[in-house]
Amino acid sequence: MADAFEREQQNNALLNSLSSKVSALKSVTIDIYDNARDQDTLDHSNQVFSSLSTNLKGSAIRLTRMARQGDTVAVLKVAGIVVTVAVAIWIILGWIF
Repeated sequence: MADAFEREQQNNALLNSLSSKVSALKSVTIDIYDNARDQDTLDHSNQVFSSLSTNLKGSAIRLTRMARQGDTVAVLKVAGIVVTVAVAIWIILGWIF
C-alpha cells in the first residue's frame, strides 16, 4: 500500500511540473502573439507615415509650381491657412497643457 501511495505522490509531482510547464508555454505563446500584433501595428504606422510623406511632398511640389506661375493670391491664401491652423493648434495645445 505504501508503494501505491508513493507512486501517487510521484504522479502528482509530475502533474504539477507538467502544469507549470504548460503555463509557461502559454505565457510565451501569448507574448509572441502580442509582439506580432505590435509589429503589425508598427508596420501599419510606417505605411501611414510613408503615405503622409508622399502627400506632403506632392503638396509642396504643387505649391512650388503655383508660386512659380505667379499666382500670388493663391499662395497668400495657402500661407494664411497654414498660419491659421498653426495658431489654432498652438492655442488648443496651450489649453490642454
